[in-house]
Amino acid sequence: MLTPSAVPRRAVLAGLAVTVAVVLAGCGGGGKYSSATEQGAAPTVPAGATAGTTTTFNDADVTFAQAMVPHHRQAVEMSVLAETRADNTDVKALAKRIRDNQQAEIDTMTGWLAAWGRPAPMPGAGHGTALPGTDHPMPGMLSDADMQKLADARGTEFDQQYLTMMITHHQGAITMARQEIATGANADAKALAQRIVTEQQAEITAMRDMLSRL
Repeated sequence: MLTPSAVPRRAVLAGLAVTVAVVLAGCGGGGKYSSATEQGAAPTVPAGATAGTTTTFNDADVTFAQAMVPHHRQAVEMSVLAETRADNTDVKALAKRIRDNQQAEIDTMTGWLAAWGRPAPMPGAGHGTALPGTDHPMPGMLSDADMQKLADARGTEFDQQYLTMMITHHQGAITMARQEIATGANADAKALAQRIVTEQQAEITAMRDMLSRL
């Protein structure tokens, strides 16, 4: 079982939180944009994107979406593994909920980026992806080695690794979401960020409880 020391883990997360705060706060310092005026014509709005996503946004909104898409993709990948490797029924149910919710949010954010005329991260870019425009790794992202260890595990060992790794992963997502709430301009993106904070913090509490019972 992969059981990182709790103290180093907190230290790493604290350091990453500071890094993201600095990076994303800097990104949020730019002016607001209108995708219609910036590109000369109103862009095609993807299915599921609201009118608000095509008007006001800033660099922090773009960075949030471009970073959170691959972050969510890794959570989906982790959760798909649970379908054939997890033993605990509560872990399986949680993994399915995470997979479905985060895939829906990926679809929403890629729609926003298209509406804003900004590139969406390509699937399969690898793990440990850096924050857009920086060399700083996204907080909570697992390494390829960690993902391989998770894929190799089965039964209770998988359940313990999945919950431990997903707690760290969620903590990283919450760090990025809080920066969007603080520095973003787009109302829809800020609302999604707030939902990520609320829902993933609740899931962290549930996962810690599951770990204590395994």
